[in-house]
Amino acid sequence: MKTIRIGAGAGFAGDRIEPAVELVEQGELDFLCFECLAERTIALAQLARQRDPAAGYDPRLERRMRAVLGPAMARGVRIVSNMGAANPLAAMEAALAVAREQGLTGIRMAAVLGDDVLASIAGEDLPLLDRAGSLLDLKPISANAYLGAFPIAQALAEGAQVIFTGRVCDPALFLGPMIHAFGWAEDDWTRLARGTAIGHLLECAGQLTGGYFADPGYNDVPGLARLGFPLAEVNEDGTAMLTKVAGTGGRLSLANAREQAMYEILDPARYLQADVVADFTTLNLAEAGPDRIAVSGATGHPR
Repeated sequence: MKTIRIGAGAGFAGDRIEPAVELVEQGELDFLCFECLAERTIALAQLARQRDPAAGYDPRLERRMRAVLGPAMARGVRIVSNMGAANPLAAMEAALAVAREQGLTGIRMAAVLGDDVLASIAGEDLPLLDRAGSLLDLKPISANAYLGAFPIAQALAEGAQVIFTGRVCDPALFLGPMIHAFGWAEDDWTRLARGTAIGHLLECAGQLTGGYFADPGYNDVPGLARLGFPLAEVNEDGTAMLTKVAGTGGRLSLANAREQAMYEILDPARYLQADVVADFTTLNLAEAGPDRIAVSGATGHPR
């Protein structure tokens, strides 16, 4: 059965960079994904773009690319990230500038567009969901639709080695490479749900390896200062093994994985994504050795 290896290079905009380099150099990866976007960060990115049309992407993009681009291209590791924030095209141009600066040639990069819907809702009398009133009572600076994984898969199929998106569903960053590698169909709800579960477990990077779980004196996690970020060995049937680079800090345990599985999903039976409605009540997590968690069993329903 075909297997790919996907690493989590970041879990938020200000995340540390060293674990991503470690994954590229020692993780034997096929793909490295950086999840760096939240509602607050994309709003701040929109404000930055208003001040400078060439801005609006993740402010640490150049630093990350200088650290990982050369090692990744040398090892055939393809990069997917939402560091495009409010300006994926500018993010791509900035990454290309880093490549030129480092003497790297022939790299194919892509930007995924279409999530920014601010112009579409401007002036519309749309009701607010969290309070009385309508959109006309506000001055919105950011409005984005969550895109899914298939545009990422398309970019990979067209040869992109580095992809920058704006607002996509966080698990989609990881699901896109799975769709590309395994040829999953748009209505293969079971495999899309399983891939979503794997992506959701990976998306917060160091949270899965103890950063979220750590409670010193109660839940002690070793080596937090040298926390290793997780990777997944994903099979074409949507099962996976979660692990991390040997010798890195942190701990990948069943308790960590259970906490991350429940993080920010609202209804575990109906995790709403752009590609699938995933049911995590059928998700199976099992310890398979030190820092190894087997993942299987999520089910899916039409998006």
